[in-house]
Amino acid sequence: QVQLVESGGGLVQPGGSLRLSCAASGSIFSVGAMGWYRQVPGKQRELVASIISGGSINYADSLKGRFTISTDNAKNTVWLQMNSLKPEDTAVYYCNAVIAATATTLPSNYWGQGTQVTVSS
Repeated sequence: QVQLVESGGGLVQPGGSLRLSCAASGSIFSVGAMGWYRQVPGKQRELVASIISGGSINYADSLKGRFTISTDNAKNTVWLQMNSLKPEDTAVYYCNAVIAATATTLPSNYWGQGTQVTVSS
């Protein structure tokens, strides 16, 4: 079984920064991609940023320049550095990973439990 454990959310003032982290553990043979999504009540979950195993990175257009995703492949960990935060960044942020548990199983999509980020003065 694979688990994704997130940390780093909280309350921050507009213009501030937060760094989210997510560590994958359990039965992991290979990690195809890791990333972050966010969701506000009443709206669909949306991509924030993702990085695939080859190093290609994808950001939501509206977040380029403020958010930075990075990974440590050896530790199966992904971070999201969020700068110049705005009230509209308030959401629950979810870690996502595409992981193959063994050499003979197809990759599956896994989600963390979510961490609340609130941007408010």
